[in-house]
Amino acid sequence: MPYIWYYVSTMASTKVTFTLDEKTVARLNRAAQRLHMPKSQVVREAIGEYSARIGRLSDEERVRMLKVFDEAVARIPKRPQEEVEREIREVRDARRAVGRKTESEPS
Repeated sequence: MPYIWYYVSTMASTKVTFTLDEKTVARLNRAAQRLHMPKSQVVREAIGEYSARIGRLSDEERVRMLKVFDEAVARIPKRPQEEVEREIREVRDARRAVGRKTESEPS
């Protein structure tokens, strides 16, 4: 029994008019020819891809932020864990020894 595939488009279409410069129109025509699809489909897919990228970092932004992160990580002191824990204990002990002032106590 042969299989027959039907393609049914359920997406409603709305006709719109855009004004594009000649270079953009030429690029659209080339893309449609290369991809063997209607220009409207090329535009729909391009808009879909562009829309999906909104809110994402560009390559330049990502590289810049990674550089800032790498610089920040490089400034983190490289100390043994025991030394860090000892310093934290000393700070906590110093704070406990002084106590906290309440609103009724003079500064």
